[in-house]
Amino acid sequence: MKRILYALMLSMACWGSAQAAIDTYEFSSKAQSDRYRVLVEELRCPKCQNQNIADSDSPIAMDMRDEIFKKLGQGESDEQIIGFLVDRYGDFVRYKPPVNSRTVILWYGPAALLAFGFLMVAVIVYRRRRGERTEAEQHLSGDEQSRLSDILKQHK
Repeated sequence: MKRILYALMLSMACWGSAQAAIDTYEFSSKAQSDRYRVLVEELRCPKCQNQNIADSDSPIAMDMRDEIFKKLGQGESDEQIIGFLVDRYGDFVRYKPPVNSRTVILWYGPAALLAFGFLMVAVIVYRRRRGERTEAEQHLSGDEQSRLSDILKQHK
């Protein structure tokens, strides 16, 4: 009996997700439909983090798609629509935010961290090599150092 109840609950849960709402908008022209498709694919969902609003099922993405449809119907340009959504949700809704004072770390931070990492590795390697040389030189007596310098001169 429990198995039947579990199977029934599972099928009802699956049926509920299969009934998800699909956006159906009627556009006045093919160009307007294409503009809508481009806009919803190039804008990011604020809730889903790394998913565009065309693929997101979150309520905020649905609201954003509705807003884009309304603004396209009002004859607004793509820049105006994107500007409205950026004003409302921030630069995060763009996959490529503009370079400005708030996003400079986003654009140049990774390169700066990588350069800093390479610099640190170079400094560590240089110090270790220098430390090995001075350590070896400190253990040699005066005669051994002179013999070493003679040998090094012969090989040059």
